[in-house]
Amino acid sequence: MINDAILAFLVSAAVSGACGLFLVPFLRRVKAGQSIKDNGPVWHTSKQGTPTMGGLMFITGITAACFLVGIGEIERGDLRHIIILGFSVIFAAIGFLDDYEKLKKKQNTGLTAIQKFALQLAAAIVLVLLLRLEGHLSTNLYIPFVNKTIYMPTVVYLIFAAFVIVGTVNAVNITDGIDGLAAGVTIPVALFYAFIATYWGFTSVGVFGGALAGGLTAFLLFNFHPAKVFMGDTGSLFLGGAVCATAFALDMPLILVPLGIVYIVETLSDIIQVTYYKATHGKRIFKMAPLHHHFEMCGWSEVKIFTVFTTISALFAVISFFAVASRYGA
Repeated sequence: MINDAILAFLVSAAVSGACGLFLVPFLRRVKAGQSIKDNGPVWHTSKQGTPTMGGLMFITGITAACFLVGIGEIERGDLRHIIILGFSVIFAAIGFLDDYEKLKKKQNTGLTAIQKFALQLAAAIVLVLLLRLEGHLSTNLYIPFVNKTIYMPTVVYLIFAAFVIVGTVNAVNITDGIDGLAAGVTIPVALFYAFIATYWGFTSVGVFGGALAGGLTAFLLFNFHPAKVFMGDTGSLFLGGAVCATAFALDMPLILVPLGIVYIVETLSDIIQVTYYKATHGKRIFKMAPLHHHFEMCGWSEVKIFTVFTTISALFAVISFFAVASRYGA
């Protein structure tokens, strides 16, 4: 029911907002300040010391909404929203370890790339196997727009799924580079999930989508430019986990291509920049990567980048609806 998704939105927003009123001052008191990378825009140094790990506020709100609003689905045995939440929290825990290491070292380097990849890969495999065990995921790969499915051998699908999950999580993490951007871009994604799941009658997934949108909306009160708090890897890895886990819970991972277009373009800009720089021994295609920094260097304000990127995300969320709407019918 759409009412459940709306209620989840409201509960998550209220709890997240209330949590933020206490969390932000607490993070300031314990000096949980962000260290700014030296290779970013020079004006970002003014953000040095802004509290990080603020993602804990929307994680709290989303968790509360999933259990309070989704209790009926739990009693009926539909645990998809809890599986998505649990998977997202596992990624948040990885991000928390990374944030903690950064704070301990007082620099912008936490876990090593190998450590993060190994933990993320293990979590991805567990998610896919759990969804398969619960009967929510097939090895038939659904193709958006054409409403067709392609059979994939289980092992091949598992490798594919692990690649998509780890890639998506890190793409969302890359997008979290200026005030409000990751939250703003992800709200339309969450609303898409809430609406399409409810449209198909998958109430539990709709509850999670509504809760995700509500928590991020409240978080923007603290994270919109000029940010009073950053979500940190705790928050951005949670979001990445939520975005990809929901796609897999609905058995349509390829929807992440149009739906996550901003994440993809941001990541590709980073890959292209690094590859071209190494191949040409120092030349660059973009003024700075990822793409949001390029536009900053072109003179765009953080608010303008937030507005444009979020609008693009919203447009592709609408396109994504029409790409898959006919799969299960209304």
